[in-house]
Amino acid sequence: MSEFVEQCREEWRRIGVPDPLADEMAADLASDLGEAEAEGVSAEEFLGSSAFDARSFAASWATERGIVPTPPTRGKARRRPVVLVVFTTVAALALIIAAALLLTGEPKVSVVTQRPHVVPMPGPTFVPPAPGGRVLHAGASAPVEWMLLLLAIVALGFAAWLWSSRSRPRPPGIQT
Repeated sequence: MSEFVEQCREEWRRIGVPDPLADEMAADLASDLGEAEAEGVSAEEFLGSSAFDARSFAASWATERGIVPTPPTRGKARRRPVVLVVFTTVAALALIIAAALLLTGEPKVSVVTQRPHVVPMPGPTFVPPAPGGRVLHAGASAPVEWMLLLLAIVALGFAAWLWSSRSRPRPPGIQT
C-alpha cells in the first residue's frame, strides 16, 4: 500500500471513520491510484494539489461521503443563540436580586399587639406598644423573595443544562 494511502488511513482513524469503511475507502483509493499509474498518470496529476496533503484529502473525502460531520467554518462557527444568553442573564439577575433582598430583609412590617386606642394617622408612624404588648417584626415580601430565589435557581439549572447540551459533540451519522 502506498505511503499516501497509509497517511489517509491514519487520518480516517484519527477522525473516527469506522474500520470497515476506512478499509473500503483505502482499497478504492489504492485501486484508483493503481489504475492511474497503469495509464501513465501520476498521483499528482490524478489527485491534483491533494496529493501533497493526505490528511486534508482523507478528511474531505470522509466528509463528502457523509461519514464524519462537516467541520464548522469561521462563517458557520457555532454561536450561542441570543435567546439563551438573555435567558441566562435574566435568571442570574433574578438570583442576585432575590438573594440581596433576603439578606437585607427589606421591607419590614411591624405588627403591634394590644395597642392602645390611638387614631391612626396617614403615613408611616411608630406606635409604641401598650403596657404588656408586643411588637412583631416580619419581612413583608419574604415569601415572594424565596419564591423568586427558587425560580431563579431552577432557571439557572435549566440554562446550564441547555448550555452543556449545545456543546456536547454529536455522534457522526454514517452513510455509505
